[in-house]
Amino acid sequence: MTEHKLSKTDAQWRAELTPEQYAVCRCSATEPPFSGKWYRHKGAGTYVCAACRARLFASEAKYDSGSGWPSYFQPIVRTAVSLRQDEGQGMRRTEVRCAECDSHLGHVFADGPKPTGLRYCINSVALDFVAAGD
Repeated sequence: MTEHKLSKTDAQWRAELTPEQYAVCRCSATEPPFSGKWYRHKGAGTYVCAACRARLFASEAKYDSGSGWPSYFQPIVRTAVSLRQDEGQGMRRTEVRCAECDSHLGHVFADGPKPTGLRYCINSVALDFVAAGD
């Protein structure tokens, strides 16, 4: 089992996150497609974990997958995220979690663009954005 750097009680997470963030980050919910604030966002900077502010994805790795969720072809560094098998909802997928706080972020699929061929399909509500230069 992976040791996460940040550990909080359920009460602490509930107090710090919005109800939507709590549902996605701590309970593995999914926001509706095409609804997230970062889906069409094109600013230069870094997408960070909404729960712990860990750096997750660079804006240069973001692309329009047409899936309805922000999509990235790679994390900012491989160790920024952890992966685990998800066999819920009658599907076999690879779940993406924040390596720092273990928050659910979304899923990764092998149908992305070069150079990785991966599509990290991430819930907007699990992310925040730090503009370049901030």
